[in-house]
Amino acid sequence: MTRVTFRDFSVALAGTPVIGDINLSIEPGELVGLIGPNGAGKTTLMRAALGLIPASGHCSLAGLDDRTRARTVAWMPQDRSVAWPISVEALVMLGRMPHRAPGQRPGRSDLEQVAKAIREVGLAGFEHRAVTRLSAGERTRALIARSLAQQTPMIMADEPIAGLDPAHQITTMETFAGIAASGRSVLVSLHDLGLAARHCTRLILVGERRIVADGAPAAVLTADNLARIFHIEAFLQATDHGPVFQSLRVLGP
Repeated sequence: MTRVTFRDFSVALAGTPVIGDINLSIEPGELVGLIGPNGAGKTTLMRAALGLIPASGHCSLAGLDDRTRARTVAWMPQDRSVAWPISVEALVMLGRMPHRAPGQRPGRSDLEQVAKAIREVGLAGFEHRAVTRLSAGERTRALIARSLAQQTPMIMADEPIAGLDPAHQITTMETFAGIAASGRSVLVSLHDLGLAARHCTRLILVGERRIVADGAPAAVLTADNLARIFHIEAFLQATDHGPVFQSLRVLGP
């Protein structure tokens, strides 16, 4: 399995520093939640890690050639648009391209992985439906299935549960948790701190153009961090059903 490392990693856009001094590693078996307020640099950090935008310092993913990177990490960006009316099955099959030679037709293993991914996101029976005819939530689940079918050691997903109803938010996070438990690694950016606290093995809080906290959810979602970075007061408690987090109120300046 793949260990992803960052050393002295920094990103600036149009000469303006966005986030910097990143030194961390993401290990196999981790479900890491990247959290922080809007504009904190979560998406920028993920895109730079993949080599999609310039950065300074080292990330073990950024230097890979396109084919090797596609076999190493599955990337799900925020943009959920699909321009062509291809079927759900065809969209998910795109995730199998790194595993085939150019021009090679899908084999039995490809078909099995695609069918499995479609079942995991609850879209069985939608295989032949045009993606352009899906609801926004269904389209998001189809794109998650494409990432699952890619069968990479790591998945990076930018706000993958945005637009999903509560049941599918939970099942998506449970799917990611299962992937991590199998020995692969998952990095997801999230705004829902309740789901982050409940399902992630580790949280990375970004703000003030840097990493503010990195560790277990209870160690990151402290009253001080929530007040300082999110400007909120919240309730967090360990229960028999797992951690329960609830935002309570916005704090004044």
